[in-house]
Amino acid sequence: MKIAIITDTHFGARNDSVQFDEYFYQFYEGQFFPYLQKHNIKTVIHLGDVLDRRKFVSYRIAKNFRERFILPFQALDIELHALVGNHDIFYKNTNDVNSLQELLGNRFNNIHLYAEAQEVTFDGLPILFMPWINNQNYIYSMGMIDETKADICMGHLDINGFAMNKGQILAENGYDKSTFRRFDTVMSGHFHHKSDDGQIFYLGTPYEIYWNDYNDPKGFHVFDTETRELTRIENKLTIFDKIWYDDTENNYENVDVRKYNKKYVKLIVVNKKDLYQFDRFVDNLLRADTHEVKIIEDFSDLDASTVSDDIVENSEDTMTLLNKYVDELQVNLNKPRLKNTMKSLYTEAQDLEL
Repeated sequence: MKIAIITDTHFGARNDSVQFDEYFYQFYEGQFFPYLQKHNIKTVIHLGDVLDRRKFVSYRIAKNFRERFILPFQALDIELHALVGNHDIFYKNTNDVNSLQELLGNRFNNIHLYAEAQEVTFDGLPILFMPWINNQNYIYSMGMIDETKADICMGHLDINGFAMNKGQILAENGYDKSTFRRFDTVMSGHFHHKSDDGQIFYLGTPYEIYWNDYNDPKGFHVFDTETRELTRIENKLTIFDKIWYDDTENNYENVDVRKYNKKYVKLIVVNKKDLYQFDRFVDNLLRADTHEVKIIEDFSDLDASTVSDDIVENSEDTMTLLNKYVDELQVNLNKPRLKNTMKSLYTEAQDLEL
């Protein structure tokens, strides 16, 4: 039996952005559902953070979610097993009030929701589902880990030693890896960057949501219950792009800008000698129906040969800078708690600016 696994779909992300919403559904309608149909996959597991906003879901997002994500499962006769993630819950200390239950409830026979840990069997293979762990369900969740017969765990987990996003420092305020040592394999959502240590696998988001997803391969996975092989199906669609502008090395008069259509573009100016050519190129980008063109020109004091992608990436990694600042504070504070608070505020701020 082959099972498709997807996670952290975050419908309604970026402040209910219409542009991101359409980009997401391009993936589902053009790649995800056609793949399931072509390969006759009849079971999908979602590892949490189905929706993005914890406090409310807009009518438009709910309508698209039902018509363009939920109903195709019914039309294709596919079972969906969805775990509750931390973005799906209203309160931080309980999973009881969650968007999945309120939007879907018991309305669909082919959709199964999990707000508490539960062992589920697929083709004779038991798997422990582990939704978001909080104060209310902690004892029950730990008890299920001890009692389950399953040697595979799938969940929405916060485990130390893995990066939330590409290039960021490793998480250190979650659960120790040893908590899940009894399992042969752990597959999890929550962290958006795909990574693993051979036992614990963070599967990553199916598409780009923030700029720190740029150049970080995305997609979904297929799990074979017989061989236990996990295969990644890459999503080729992107919404972010960067252009390194240097008119001492390249001529931009005849560049085909159509590939930047419906994208957010960062135009990083390394050398700009011909102002007329530069202005024409920017105009062409804007006429290509880009979502946004952001011009970055803060390298004027650097020699062109020293401007590397690392410089730009490091300058964008705000969380790394904030965490280093906290580490260097000579005060008696709960630094892990402060870092978590800053991470939450930073994520909220990203929704306000594209």
